[in-house]
Amino acid sequence: MTIPTVRQRERWLRPLRVQDVPRLRLVCFPHAGGAAGFFRTWGARLPVGVELYGVQYPGRQDRVREPYAEGVDELTEPMAEVLESMGEVPLALFGHSMGAAVAHETARRLESALGRPQAGLIVSGRPAPDRLRPSAVHLGGEPALLEDLRRLGGTSDEVLDDPAMRALILPTLAADYRLIETYRPSDTAPIRTPVCACVSDADPEVDPDEAAGWEYHTRGPFQLRVFPGDHFYLVPQEDELVEQILLFCGLPGRWPSTP
Repeated sequence: MTIPTVRQRERWLRPLRVQDVPRLRLVCFPHAGGAAGFFRTWGARLPVGVELYGVQYPGRQDRVREPYAEGVDELTEPMAEVLESMGEVPLALFGHSMGAAVAHETARRLESALGRPQAGLIVSGRPAPDRLRPSAVHLGGEPALLEDLRRLGGTSDEVLDDPAMRALILPTLAADYRLIETYRPSDTAPIRTPVCACVSDADPEVDPDEAAGWEYHTRGPFQLRVFPGDHFYLVPQEDELVEQILLFCGLPGRWPSTP
C-alpha cells in the first residue's frame, strides 16, 4: 500500500467531529449527487468519543475541478488506503443509496488489507448486491434525471425548476447515476464485518425484502431496521437513524454530546 499523505486524506475526508480519545470512527458515504456536508448535523447527536467524517467524492464542492469517478474502484481504492492509514480506532462505515455500494466495497478492501472485520457496515436505501434492480436513468439525459429526482424526493421543486440550480447539480448527478447504474460487484463473497441494513417503508428504490437480502452478504451479525418515510427518510429520521448506528456498533444510543 502507498501510504497516503495528509493532503490525500484531506482530499477524501471532511472531519465533521474529531475527538481527543476516539472510541469509534464513523465514516459516511453520501448518495448520488451528495457531498460530505450532508452529514454535518450528525455530530451533535454523537456521544463523547465518537468521531464523524464525511467522504467527499471528486467533482463537487471543493473538488469541483477534479474529474468525476468513472467506476466504483476509483472511489474505494483511495478511500480504503486513507482509512487504513488512520490507525486502529474501531471503524464504522455508513452509506446511503449509491454510498451504500461504495461503503460496502470499501469495507471489503479494508478487510483484505487489515485482515480483520470493521466495527460495522450500515447500508441504507439500497438493495442487497444480488437483488439490484436494472436501471438506466443516466441514458435519458436531463429529462430522465429530473423525473427521477422528483420520484425520489429529497430535492425541492424550487431547486429543480430553477435553470441555474439545474445547471449546477445535474452534471454531478449524471456522472453519479452513470457510475452506480453501470456498477456490478466483482466479488460477491460475504464479508466478515457485521452489517445493518436500513430502509424506509415507502422507498421506491428498495423494499424491506430487498434490503433484508444483505444478511447473506456478511458472515457476521446482521440487523434490519425499517423506518417510516421515503428514499430520503434519513433526514426526518436523523435522530433515530444515528441512534440505530450507535446501538449496532455497541454504544448506547442518545448519549449527550460534548458542548
